[in-house]
Parts: sequence; C-alpha cells; structure tokens
Amino acid sequence: MDILVTIYDIAKKTGFSVTTVSKVLNNYSDVSEKTKKIITEAVEEMNYFPNSSARTLSTKKSWTIGVVFAESLNIGIKHPFFNEVIESFKQTVEVYEYDLLFASRNLHNPKKSYLDHFRYRGVDGVVIVCSNTDDQEVKELMKDSIPSVVIDLNSKTSTVVYSDNLQGSKLAIEHFASLGHTQIAHIAGSQTTFAGQQRLNGFYETMKQLSLGVNEEYIVDGEYFSHEGGYKAMEQLLSLPTKPTAIYAASDSLAIGAMEAIKDNGYSVPKDFSLIGFDDIVLAAFVHPKLTTVKQRTDIIGQKSAELLLKQINNKKKSIEIVQIPVELIIRETCKKL
Repeated sequence: MDILVTIYDIAKKTGFSVTTVSKVLNNYSDVSEKTKKIITEAVEEMNYFPNSSARTLSTKKSWTIGVVFAESLNIGIKHPFFNEVIESFKQTVEVYEYDLLFASRNLHNPKKSYLDHFRYRGVDGVVIVCSNTDDQEVKELMKDSIPSVVIDLNSKTSTVVYSDNLQGSKLAIEHFASLGHTQIAHIAGSQTTFAGQQRLNGFYETMKQLSLGVNEEYIVDGEYFSHEGGYKAMEQLLSLPTKPTAIYAASDSLAIGAMEAIKDNGYSVPKDFSLIGFDDIVLAAFVHPKLTTVKQRTDIIGQKSAELLLKQINNKKKSIEIVQIPVELIIRETCKKL
C-alpha cells in the first residue's frame, strides 16, 4: 500500500517550514526562486498529491478557473489562435494544480448567465477569450469583483491581454512599401471585433504615415476571419477594373481563402498578387506558397494571462491592467518586389 505523502513530509525533507512549502504550492510571490526550485523538486520526487477536499477547506479556494469563449465564429477552442492560447494558459496554471471549467453557451438553465454559473461552481477566477465587443454577458462578468483576465479585447473593467494589432498592420504595410507596392488592399476582419477594428485602424494609419493613398474600394469586409470570408473578399477585389498589387488580410484564414480565390481565377501568388496574413497559425508554413504573416505570440499571451490571473487570486483582489504583447513579421514566400 502506498504511503500518503503530506506537506509536513515535504517540509521535513527540504528543511523549510510548512508555511513556506504551502506558499510555493499555492504560487505566492514572496518566496525566492531558489527555494521554489528546491521545494518543487522535492514535490516531484516524493510524488506529493494534495488532497483536494482538505486543500479546499484549508485554503478556501476551489482550485478551479472558469473559461469562457465568446467569439463571433462560434467555433471556440477549434480556432487555431484560441486553441494555442488556452493550451499555453492551461500549461501555466496546471503547474499550481488548478483545473479548468469550460462554460457552455447552452447552460441547462437558459436564464443562468456566465456569472451565475461560475458563482454557483465557486471558481477562483475566470479567463475570457473574447473577440466580440458587444457580448453583454461578458461585460457583466468583467465588471464583477471575481478575478478575471480577458484575452483579445480591450476593457476598463478587467485585466486584458492582447497582441499589438496596430504594430502588426504597420509591419505588413511597411513591408509591402519596401517592395515597391502602392496599390495595397485590406481584407478586414469584422468590425464587431476588437482585433478587426485595430488592424483596420493600423492599416489606415500606416498608409497615411507613408503618404500612400487609400482606395476605399480596396477595403473589403472579410466578415468573421474565416476562409470563406477571405475567398469572397478576394473575388470582390478581382472584379475591380484596377486591381491592387498587394493584399493585407486581417487573419491567416482570410489570407488562405484569398489565395485560393486568386488561384481559382487563373492568377498566382506572388507573381500577380503579394499577400500577407495575420496570426501565424501552423498551416501558414505549410500552404503553397508559404504565407508571409504577422506572428501573434500565443504562448506568451496564454502564459501572461495565467500569471496575471493567479496574482489576482493569490492577492484575493481583482486588478485592472492592460498588457500588450509584441508581434513580429514572418517573411516567407507570398510577397514579391515590383
């Protein structure tokens, strides 16, 4: 029969107090990295598993974090960006033995909101992955006192983490300009989304900074960042009497859809049209030609969101911070010099 290892055994082995061991297990910040390392190694070596009921009683925590997906495509975790962000978030919080509780739009009681659901389940905090700026239930959740972090949206009532969308647009347009392109189009993401708004604003600002005239016919709605939206938007651009030479798409899915429309209409990338996407999803490096794109650091977004939420949970106080994650241009094969 296996002997149950206790927190007292960890303290005895490492020479630290039970309080210090407890602080490390609960991710408190006032412990040195050296101490954390020694205790963490002992925990792994001795196969320590805290009793969940006892831990809940002693810490007054549920050790559960609620997860909400509120995005316009309604595909949630299947979306490559959100999938990668939540995986990074999960890897960070599970080190401290938190479980994730995913909220469904189709709760058993349709009158029960996300906030009602999470209060009922007693979660310690909530991560909200959100692109829709008008979701009322999300707004209610963000205003509440429960610790929360929102990904991919700006807010004055909750801590938020998002990519530098304006800089991403700037990198894309400057790259086109460096290759001699002046007739630049933008396949925009839905303007009901924060990212869509920001990337379109970045397009306009950079075109103005570079003294490049904006042809309003070159601004096409790609709807909700989908492959189909990119295909339809590109067909609209191809129908113009004077076609652009370069297209900046607000997501890789839009860009890949646009690429397919270009090929179906007898043209090729980058010979006839140069193309840049946004996200750097895994598929971007495997389409032909390989897609030049603005890379979002999904690993950092997920990790930073987790750290900010854990800090609020440990401090037992909601905080409001804005964290913008840098982006970078990944140059591959879809752009050519004029």
